[in-house]
Amino acid sequence: MAHIDVSGIDYFLSDGTQLLNGVTFKVPDGTKTALIGPNGTGKTTLFRIIAGDLVPDEGVVGRSGNMGIMRQFVGQVRDDSTVRDLLVSAAPPALAAAAREVDEAELAMMEDDDEPAQMRYAQAIVDWGDAGGYDVETVWDEVCMAALGLPFDRAQHRPASSLSGGEQKRLVLEALFAGPDELLLLDEPDNYLDVPGKRWLEDKLNESRKTVFFISHDRELLNNAAGRIVTLEPGINGAGAWIHGGGFESYVEARADRNARFEELRKRWDEEHAKLKELVNMYKNKAAFRSDMANRYHAAQTRLAKFLEAGPPEALPVEQNVQMRLKGGRTGKRAVVAERLELTGLMKPFSTEVWFGDRVGVLGSNGSGKSHFLRLLATGGTDPEREHLPVSDVEIAEVPHEGTVKLGARIRPGFFAQTHVRPDLLGKTLLEILHRGDEHRSGLGREAAAGALDGYGLAGQSEQKYESLSGGQQARFQILLLQLSGATLLLLDEPTDNLDLHSAEALERAIDHFEGTVLAVTHDRWFARTFDRFLVFGADGKVYESAEPVWDEKRVERAR
Repeated sequence: MAHIDVSGIDYFLSDGTQLLNGVTFKVPDGTKTALIGPNGTGKTTLFRIIAGDLVPDEGVVGRSGNMGIMRQFVGQVRDDSTVRDLLVSAAPPALAAAAREVDEAELAMMEDDDEPAQMRYAQAIVDWGDAGGYDVETVWDEVCMAALGLPFDRAQHRPASSLSGGEQKRLVLEALFAGPDELLLLDEPDNYLDVPGKRWLEDKLNESRKTVFFISHDRELLNNAAGRIVTLEPGINGAGAWIHGGGFESYVEARADRNARFEELRKRWDEEHAKLKELVNMYKNKAAFRSDMANRYHAAQTRLAKFLEAGPPEALPVEQNVQMRLKGGRTGKRAVVAERLELTGLMKPFSTEVWFGDRVGVLGSNGSGKSHFLRLLATGGTDPEREHLPVSDVEIAEVPHEGTVKLGARIRPGFFAQTHVRPDLLGKTLLEILHRGDEHRSGLGREAAAGALDGYGLAGQSEQKYESLSGGQQARFQILLLQLSGATLLLLDEPTDNLDLHSAEALERAIDHFEGTVLAVTHDRWFARTFDRFLVFGADGKVYESAEPVWDEKRVERAR
């Protein structure tokens, strides 16, 4: 048995703002329940409360079963941790503690190989075995083969940062589904996964007997794998929860019906309120001249007081108003020209042309070179002219290549980084970033900056620092900077990964109205429907064009 029972959770931020308000729901045994809601409503905070990382200000969380957790950082690991460290992070607590002790004892022995250090290491090895470490290494061997195509003994010391985001996700997910935990908390497990990986995840969710509670914004995944949906709905005093007992296929209609019902109930309440006030005033006026009306006046007052004490029906949730406006501008007809372009060690030479106004989806499995291709364009291509330099200070690693790729006249590349890593924005509030401007965009006055933030649903975060934003809020802010910087070529690396459903739809509308050219790496099957044509990075190392999205390319076969 494994379940979660969340009851009356309140949580306040450090500035006193209420983030969660009376959040209550259950995740029954064996169910696959998705948590959705606008960016910044507290989904990850709620996960951390359930995981025990945070203590709520009010309310309790009950659960049964051992719990395995995949946290939001998986897929963004850029430190010196290894594949083994990633697997340890997903292991049960006792096993993870034994693994850390082995590492620390080994390091101590390397620094001072005396008898106490040797004894400590020997004991750590014994404890590792007693905790089931050697048994789990057999599982990890299968996990590494499935996720990376390598056995554990060859993969364990490999830097986690050398893996793509999707490989990091797949590795941890494989370990959690193969592990002993009956209850899984998965924070955006589909982010960074390619479509074969997402289909694998859908199959795992549908086949597994584990109880799974997961955050996702992927509309296809929600449609195919979520049996129940919990929505965090923003309100004036923090977010509350609404539970839909079915899948995503019936969710949109059920939510619209519910909101329409609320609107009707509120309308009737307002009408009854007006009638009662009118009745009180009528008897008040009559009681001033007729003593026999006093009792009726007091009775009407009592009815009104009880009516107000009961309060109005549940209010409609505050709807997020995101209005993205990507402008762009006219450029040369040929926006991108690649001739015998070879991404060193990744893909075989290919040639292609992208014309002004094209919407090109860049598809293929993880590790095939798609993001490298976008980064090469983002730095201006081969021997860039000054006008082709990127319109932001985002740090873009050099991409070794042979052949050439050139940008057309008046092309100004704007790059959306999948990981949202922006050292240039750290330590600054959103208002400060917009007010100061940079060499690519003019600074905005406080009123104009506030208006721009409001259009992207970020007015409430204006005084927050960039790094304190949720992943979806960082994504929206990056898109706002692209708008203000005058990019005419949008290079979007998984732009919908962290966007909530409403924001993803707003981005689709903005791209539709953008005067310029768009290339987007995506594994979002819903989002890809909006593109004109596709560049597919194939498993055989070749790049080819397709008029329709291609989702069945396997991992590129290369030495690992």
